[in-house]
Amino acid sequence: MNETPETRPAAPGLALMVLALLPFGLGYFFSYLYRAVNAVVAPDLVRDLGLTASELGLLTSAYLLAFALFQLPLGILLDRFGPRRVQAALVATGAAGALLFALATSVPALTVARAIIGMGFAGGLMAAFKAVVIWVPEPRRALANALVMSLGAVGVILASAPMEYAVGIVGWRQAFIYLAAATLAVALMILVVVPERPAARSTASLASQIADVGRIYRDPVFLALVPVLAIPAGSHIALQTLWAGPWFTDVEGLSRAAAATGLFWMGVAFLVGVLMSGVVADILVRRGISLLTANIGFLAVFLAAQAVILAGGLGHGVLAWSVFAMTGHTAVLAYPWISSYFGPALSGRSNTAINLLMFGTAFLVQFAVGWIIDLFPAASGGRYHPDGYRTAFGIVLGLELAALAWFAWNRRLLADAERAMQTKRAAPPPVRAPAPAAHPAPTASGTMWATGPAT
Repeated sequence: MNETPETRPAAPGLALMVLALLPFGLGYFFSYLYRAVNAVVAPDLVRDLGLTASELGLLTSAYLLAFALFQLPLGILLDRFGPRRVQAALVATGAAGALLFALATSVPALTVARAIIGMGFAGGLMAAFKAVVIWVPEPRRALANALVMSLGAVGVILASAPMEYAVGIVGWRQAFIYLAAATLAVALMILVVVPERPAARSTASLASQIADVGRIYRDPVFLALVPVLAIPAGSHIALQTLWAGPWFTDVEGLSRAAAATGLFWMGVAFLVGVLMSGVVADILVRRGISLLTANIGFLAVFLAAQAVILAGGLGHGVLAWSVFAMTGHTAVLAYPWISSYFGPALSGRSNTAINLLMFGTAFLVQFAVGWIIDLFPAASGGRYHPDGYRTAFGIVLGLELAALAWFAWNRRLLADAERAMQTKRAAPPPVRAPAPAAHPAPTASGTMWATGPAT
């Protein structure tokens, strides 16, 4: 359903926006905590189950695979039923997966449980973005998205040294039981606290919504833009949420505690980057600078950080990884751009169409890095060989540079699309028919309020 001056709801107040968005932010907090936690508990899993690098990569990336596969039905569900009910059900599913993970005693059982967690948090960010589209005025959506993402960054922080401390006290299984209980509480909070906004639901048929997904994937502007979003962001997810921790121990020779501290600072850097990118994007948009331009600027720093990491960190490995964490997420700056390009009625499906490719990339990278590492002989002490890491990470960097080249090749097409969007936004709204005599007339300025003519 396209948004028109007649159907657009009145802008909510700040308190109502916080009430509507905070529970979704907590859902994203747990989404990222579960996504990143295996970077800390990996030594426990390897010790208890004797995992190879490829088995560790596959087990951990099962979250990402299930997450990715659920993106298309997720977009349809969000657009049809709204984010409140969909996200509450999914987060409850994630809680069940966490409990199963705590109780599992074999690699297949752990992998299935990890996949259930991934499906349960498949809407962690997209449901929040859909809620932002519903509740936040368009010029401030990039900032609102960044604020929601900042809670995810807090999840990354807690999945590092604090999680290492908790696991050291109660063990990884008991820690997951506590996480499952807290996750269920968030699901109930989303269901009970978030207000409903019926105007946000699509009335289109299921068949037409599925057809819209196909149209999104065939759109030339989408195809021009998505590689530079999906490949770097997917690689960032894959490396930070699993392989950064083993890199610290196996390549840089850090202790497990020192590696957890490195992951902690990466989480802090991720939080700073989320907030910084949102504020910068908000300022740039208000000055007429494209979100795509901002995204490419952050991407250049992200690629440079990876080159420094591959060069051995130049004596500052944790610092280079922190810059990597700070700048690798900024593909989300383009999500409001994509939402505006396809329009509010397709905002859920267009964003989850990107997410499918992004998390599909993350799954492939996370598993492939482990597979490549296993091609090299094990190092002393049962550690994975440093050359395996360097080879895998170098291939990832090459793919990201190829995606940037594809973006540059299609820059004119994207610029034309952006100009068309700006022209559409600048066009005057359609003139409404005169109101019946029983209703008040518009004000002298012609302003029409969301609930009817101005009074």
